[in-house]
Amino acid sequence: MASATMPWRRWQDWLTTAAGVFLALSPIWVEVGTAGTWAMVIIGAAMAVFGLVALYSPGLMTDEVLAIAAGVVAFLAPWLFSYSDATGAAWTSWVVGVIVAVSGALALPASRAAHQGLAAHG
Repeated sequence: MASATMPWRRWQDWLTTAAGVFLALSPIWVEVGTAGTWAMVIIGAAMAVFGLVALYSPGLMTDEVLAIAAGVVAFLAPWLFSYSDATGAAWTSWVVGVIVAVSGALALPASRAAHQGLAAHG
């Protein structure tokens, strides 16, 4: 079995988890209003959870799709939650959003392979 289809091995899911934690904690060191703070904390926490679920269960493809969606939402959050003028917070959301969306997309083939392997054995 390839290491990318085994639990706790995929670098993309570790990256998603770390980026989510970073986004969730970033209001500690970037200046952002209340709505932006909550958006960053909630979106970041969701990303971290999706990454952890993907690490634990590499054949569950839903978490990769949700991570991609969370990345897109994080990228759009500065406009959706009115903090695009808070430069540090906005750039944090944009960069983390792109990282997580790309990471989730890169993990999809391995997740699909793990899912198909589980289906063949299940």
